Formats: sequence, C-alpha cells, structure tokens
Amino acid sequence: MKGLIKLFKSSALPSTAERKPRSESALFTTAFADRAGSKTAVPWEARSVEVGATPLPKGRGAKLLEAVWAQDQYMSHLNRESIERMQRFFHFASVSPSRDLIRQDEYGNFMIVQLSGTIGVDRRQPWGEYLRLAETRPGDILGEMSLLDSGIRFSTCTTLTECEIAVLSAEAMDEMMASDASLAASLIALLARKLSLRLRVVSSRLSDNPH
Repeated sequence: MKGLIKLFKSSALPSTAERKPRSESALFTTAFADRAGSKTAVPWEARSVEVGATPLPKGRGAKLLEAVWAQDQYMSHLNRESIERMQRFFHFASVSPSRDLIRQDEYGNFMIVQLSGTIGVDRRQPWGEYLRLAETRPGDILGEMSLLDSGIRFSTCTTLTECEIAVLSAEAMDEMMASDASLAASLIALLARKLSLRLRVVSSRLSDNPH
C-alpha cells in the first residue's frame, strides 16, 4: 500500500519546471491513450446525456454506496469516513429501464457501481447471437477494467429496471490520486483484489471444462 501511495504522489506532483498552478495527476486519462489509436473512449458525460440519466443528491448516493459496499467482502474495508471522502469524486444518477450504460467493443474510461435495480450483462457472439452473462445486483461493479486500462469493453450492460448508480471516471480517479493518494491507493487495491478473484474463478472454470 505504501508503494502505491508513493507512486500516486510522484505521478501527481510534477517537477518544479513542469508544475502548473494546480498540479494534477493524469495517469488514468493519458497513460493508456495510445491503446485506443484513433478511437476515443466514451465518457460518462456523453453517455449520461444519451441515456437520460437523472442526477441523484450526493447525500443519498453516498448512503446507498456505503450500504451496498458494507455487504461486500472487499469493499467493506472502506469505512464510512473513507466513503464520505470518496463521494465527491463520484457522479450519482438514476437511469430508466432499457438503457445501455456500457456497450461492447467501445473504449471506456469509467466504472459503475450499481446501487439499486437490476442490470443485464450481455455479450454479442461473432455469429450475431447475444449471450446473457449475468444479471447484476446492488453492490456489483461494472467496467472497472476499462477504468484502469482505458481498454475495450467486453460486454454490454443494460438497465433491466429503474437503476440508481454511482459512476467513477478516469478524470475523477486522477483527481483522487492528486488530492487524496491514500484513499485512491485503497480503492485501487480493493478493485485489484476483486478482479483477481474474478479471473481465478474464470480460470478454474476453464480448467474444469477443457473442451
């Protein structure tokens, strides 16, 4: 954890010659920009307009986030004080049913924490058929891999009911690194553990089913 904090601080504070009036980290917004080539990541600001998202009050969003993460094996390590510090970096919104929050094969730079409702996760197969991978529940996190590496989205995530969500963008992640490095380090460490667990589960299933 100390190593992560040191990395974040060094990326957040440029040399004196390079320092601007308000120094900011740009690790998440620029470090992997060349991966997308000529394709631009779809930001939450654009997607929120497209899906007609309605902003939620910060206070309500933070309470919902605290409640769902309190039930999570990993995210429960973030206490109320940490979530109160974190809430200013999130966008909280309500979205109607049948709206694509994330689309397969687009480049992304934000993640979503589901606070209420149900979201369907589907992947389009090469022959055109859609495969339902999951129906999520409050507390689930969507799109965190693309937040971390600005990579391509693996699946489409569509609201099946009215949903309340919390959104963290790459720009907000950089701002958190610059202004609260210990909090950013804690969040990224927990996301990494959740991703590692997910990959181990997938790897185990593939090993059990070689065909």
